Amino acid sequence: MLPAVTATRYVTPLREGGSLPGLMEADDLGTYVVKWRAAGQGVKVLVAEVVCGELARALGLPVPALVTVDVAPELAVGEPDFEVQELLQRSAGRNLGLDYLPGALDFEAGADGVDGGLAGRVLWFDALIGNVDRSWRNPNMLFWHGRLQLIDHGAALTFHHAWAGAAAAVSRPYDASTHALVECEPDVPSADAELAPRVTRGLLDGVLEQVPDEWLDDPEAGDSPDAVRARYAEQLLARLAARDAWLPGLVAAAAAGGAGRRRAPRGENRPSWLGPPPPEGVTQR
Repeated sequence: MLPAVTATRYVTPLREGGSLPGLMEADDLGTYVVKWRAAGQGVKVLVAEVVCGELARALGLPVPALVTVDVAPELAVGEPDFEVQELLQRSAGRNLGLDYLPGALDFEAGADGVDGGLAGRVLWFDALIGNVDRSWRNPNMLFWHGRLQLIDHGAALTFHHAWAGAAAAVSRPYDASTHALVECEPDVPSADAELAPRVTRGLLDGVLEQVPDEWLDDPEAGDSPDAVRARYAEQLLARLAARDAWLPGLVAAAAAGGAGRRRAPRGENRPSWLGPPPPEGVTQR
């Protein structure tokens, strides 16, 4: 299971999209960006965050630490915004926390420092999980202490929103034309050779064990949490086995590069919860 912490103080809402994640302090003295089980996108977003984040970590890709955060409804009392207060109260119990990265830089501030090997591994990984949210418009990547960090995987694994059509997602091509790393000369063939053999049933089972049972309960289908875990593992292994259908397009997109891509001004794609970017010329220590 993921490490478990208990929230001790609600700091502020983070008005990112419609989910209203919150910045919270916890009993381990850490500060976390908390994503709510009762947010509009539903608990499957939390499942995608855990499965993709922990799979990325197991494959050696850099992601912030994930924890489960137990939130008491009483922590909502001091929040003046009724919408946020209600969301906290409905999310009482176990939620997902992403380690807060103070002083992190937005992706555009350090994109030139991403080598082709890392770019290829991230691109390959995003194609495997069907991540539709890593474009130059919304990179969902940060630089912290000079190291790339992958964040926000809730929009991946789209097949789990309609399991009846999941088979169609197995061989679906991945559109990498607007991927934020496509202009970094991603070495996709090397990434495939390195990562594909590591995505095994054992690895996926270990990753899926970290998802809390109550997030996997599927009353509509009547499946147990373990049966749902098996369904995720089988889907991802089928996607892996169908690389002949999506890997050539990925290699071609990487070779084409980022022609015509608009480079965003510094800070434009920076999550608001990080606050303003450091002044030009200031580096992290």
